[in-house]
Amino acid sequence: MDELTVRWRATTRAAGATDPDAVARAAARLLAGWREPHRHHHTVAHLRAVLDVVDAYADRARHPDLVRLAAWCHDAVYDPRAGGDANERASADLGDALLTAAGLPAAAVTGVRRLVLLTAGHAVGPDDPDGALLCDADLAVLAAAPDDYDRYAAAIRREYAHVPEPAFRAGRAAVLRHLLALPALYRLPEPHARWEHRARANLTRELSTLS
Repeated sequence: MDELTVRWRATTRAAGATDPDAVARAAARLLAGWREPHRHHHTVAHLRAVLDVVDAYADRARHPDLVRLAAWCHDAVYDPRAGGDANERASADLGDALLTAAGLPAAAVTGVRRLVLLTAGHAVGPDDPDGALLCDADLAVLAAAPDDYDRYAAAIRREYAHVPEPAFRAGRAAVLRHLLALPALYRLPEPHARWEHRARANLTRELSTLS
């Protein structure tokens, strides 16, 4: 059993799963999605990176296991041709089905769904440490060293290879402007102190190359 599957089983058990066979099937289904060949950034490496950040700051969350489950589900469906928040809604629906089948309590399933949907815009309320932790973890890549950030941006471009360059530049610039307009990219105190300045510098630098 690989390391990620071990982590998934431990998290689902802690969150109240009652059907081990359904838990195993869910892990296989989720990992198959994360390993789809059209993904270049939204891969198992991204999943692992998000989980590692969640683990590092788990004591800041009210329900860290639900945040971990939301990390697993948040990009489980990823179609670069889908518009708006279609991927996030489809990922939330898949999470609902898999976690319900695994026997998780309805409140836990609902909590995971709420968190997954937050990743569509990364707008988190002031008293939502679980949402803050998931979104901070999802956006941690933005604070990478410049060369690593450039590799991330290039991976995003490969995922959108079907989009003509002018349209991609306009769409990507809109995403970057949305992120820069957030009051804070990182809401938890430690990630904010460590990452905010570098992430904004990376976003601003990429944006300058698109115009």
